[in-house]
Amino acid sequence: MADKRSEEMEQVRRQFIEKIADNMHSFGVSTTVGRVLGIIYMNGEPMTLDQLSEHTGMSKTRMSQVVRDMMDLNIAERVFQAGVRKDLYQVEQDYYQTFISLFTSNWRKAIHKSRHFEQTLKSRLEKLRVNEEVDEQTEVELNALLEEIYEWIDYYDWIQRLIEFFESGEIFEHVPKHPNKK
Repeated sequence: MADKRSEEMEQVRRQFIEKIADNMHSFGVSTTVGRVLGIIYMNGEPMTLDQLSEHTGMSKTRMSQVVRDMMDLNIAERVFQAGVRKDLYQVEQDYYQTFISLFTSNWRKAIHKSRHFEQTLKSRLEKLRVNEEVDEQTEVELNALLEEIYEWIDYYDWIQRLIEFFESGEIFEHVPKHPNKK
């Protein structure tokens, strides 16, 4: 009876892992990253690349890449444990924090890419205005494009404030984790 119960619990754990992978995929993250996140999460303690390779059937090299991707997304970290010589990897045990980390890291990447883009275009447009005599129609078009860039800058500044809103935890004052719990 204990073996059957243990087997049933293991099946439920695997279902949780697959649901976590599926959810992560819905957020634009590969199912492999989601599955590894789920494995570490359900394990309840840090794991080595060897352990992860064993659980997934993937090579240690592939696991290293997946864990690196997870660290880039800020949803996993390397941790130290006394007496353990191999690198250990841990994931956040709080679903909400994982969500925040995942989205804010992606938003930060978008902001970084955008800042370079907007500076390049703004510089090009300003050079056109200064270096060449432009007719009235061209001036109107230049101004419209510059206005669009300023809108773009405002938009990415808003995303930066949104990141800060999430990372500070202020989001939970407006959208509580447990609205019906007192």
